[in-house]
Amino acid sequence: MQAKLKKVFCNLGVWIIISMILGIVVGSLLGQKASIFAPLGDVFMQLIKMVVIPLVATSIISGAASIGDSKSAGKMGLATFAYYLGSTAIAVTLGLLFGEIFKPGVGIDKTAVTSMFSLQYANKGGMPGFWETIKGIIPINPFESLVQGNILAILFFSLFFGFGIASLKDDRKDTVISFFSGVTDALVYVITKVMYVAPIGVFALMADATGSFGNKVLFLIAKLLIIFILALLIHTFGVYGGCIKLFSKTSPIKFFKKIYEAQLLALSTASSMATLPVSMEICEKELGVAKETTSFVLPLGATINMNGNAIYYALASCFFAQMFGIDLGVHQYIAIIFTSTIGSIGQAGVPGPSLLVVAVLISAGIPVEGLPILIAVDRIFDMLRTTVNITGDASCAVIVDGIGKSK
Repeated sequence: MQAKLKKVFCNLGVWIIISMILGIVVGSLLGQKASIFAPLGDVFMQLIKMVVIPLVATSIISGAASIGDSKSAGKMGLATFAYYLGSTAIAVTLGLLFGEIFKPGVGIDKTAVTSMFSLQYANKGGMPGFWETIKGIIPINPFESLVQGNILAILFFSLFFGFGIASLKDDRKDTVISFFSGVTDALVYVITKVMYVAPIGVFALMADATGSFGNKVLFLIAKLLIIFILALLIHTFGVYGGCIKLFSKTSPIKFFKKIYEAQLLALSTASSMATLPVSMEICEKELGVAKETTSFVLPLGATINMNGNAIYYALASCFFAQMFGIDLGVHQYIAIIFTSTIGSIGQAGVPGPSLLVVAVLISAGIPVEGLPILIAVDRIFDMLRTTVNITGDASCAVIVDGIGKSK
């Protein structure tokens, strides 16, 4: 019993939840005076932003280099990449649509938001148009983009640089990939240490948020979760089910009946990698997918196919934009879609999907300071995201295998 209690209280997630509850209690008791804790939350967000930009860059470079190095080329590789990138783009678009239709961030007084965080984002001026955004994606100086935190330019350069590494001869290529993988691992270590102070940051911002808004902030989180679940259901049964119906000989009903065991495991573990062996077994034995297909499609999907995350990024972007009174335009929509879609390539190297949310928000000019209010409940979102992610991987395996057998 004592060992179990020690294990529970050594769990960072437990302390984050405790901090969230304490923050709500303290904020309710102190009211507006709880703003004295806000600087602690600001420090926590600065620590995260310190690491997230180089982490995203090195993750994309090493991820793109590994993908470009794949020996499974040809029809299977083309179909797999097309499905993963296409479905991710659809997922982001769906998330944006739901965010704009149901408006999860509406319900808090905008004046209270700006006074709560007391930051210089209230008026960002005019946002660039379509062509300015496209030109802004291509960096003139990649190092300058890193210094300025231009996420879109960093992603663009990192993606092509990774593919360039993949074209090198084996001895040189392995050295460069190893270097960037090592840098990524080092940054992952830093961010894991930074997360040790997450309970303090979550407490500070939850106390500040509750003191400023009362229980309205909790209502908004619940509203966001309900909208997120609805979007996931439509994407799972509408997009995945529709693609299986159109592009394979497998019945969507049969697919969802067989894949439920993997979905339950993903829901409980919140890990695509942990679910991978079960997904492979179900696809091969229950759905008749060839082993050579599952051995390529599913591990790759567990690395780069993050449709559930993509929906979350888009919804979170709308949530915070609405919360802070920012009207999203063409520039922001392009930034969110591009960052979320391409960013999924490096997702496996990032410890916790919330970190890529930082990159997505920065790319669209949306403040990230409110993000800690979602960190405490991120486990719930993560379980749901992962379930959709592994379902998308399995649907891709069924479709790609069907295309291969039809030729």
